Amino acid sequence: MKLIVAVAKDWGIGKDGQLLTRNKEDMKFFRETTTGQVVIMGRKTLESFPGGKPLKDRDNIVITSDKAFEREGAYIVHSIEEAIERAKECAVDAREIFVIGGESIYRQMLSYCDTAYITKMNQTYPADSYFPNLDTHKDWKLHNVSEEHTYPDGQFVFCTYLREAKNEEG
Repeated sequence: MKLIVAVAKDWGIGKDGQLLTRNKEDMKFFRETTTGQVVIMGRKTLESFPGGKPLKDRDNIVITSDKAFEREGAYIVHSIEEAIERAKECAVDAREIFVIGGESIYRQMLSYCDTAYITKMNQTYPADSYFPNLDTHKDWKLHNVSEEHTYPDGQFVFCTYLREAKNEEG
């Protein structure tokens, strides 16, 4: 499994259920990378999308503890294990599985992932949710960094991290 996220300089990812900033190049990268694939997210992430609707042209798997929650166009599951099983069923045709947020889902699923696509912005923003700092995480190593790009708030780079040490879950 892979994950994809945009982080601020301090690894912040959101505030009040919304992204910290709108970066058109990052949004394009996200769209191009995940279209046609399987995405796993939490309920709050789904609800932050326009109209609270699942992402088009992807199999959307939503993890929630709310047993009554339903959403047309999404698979609703109630545990990480159930999400992984559903994702494997959806990805039988060699499609990739991406974890797309939010903070709690990223933290719970990090050990199941082997690749992380991180858009790193050189700005900080007021945030109330954070992604684990992979630069200080012993299992993760920076594999690739793009040239620097500019967006209205500053500069950013696209980074790829690979998990070197796998546990029995991975």
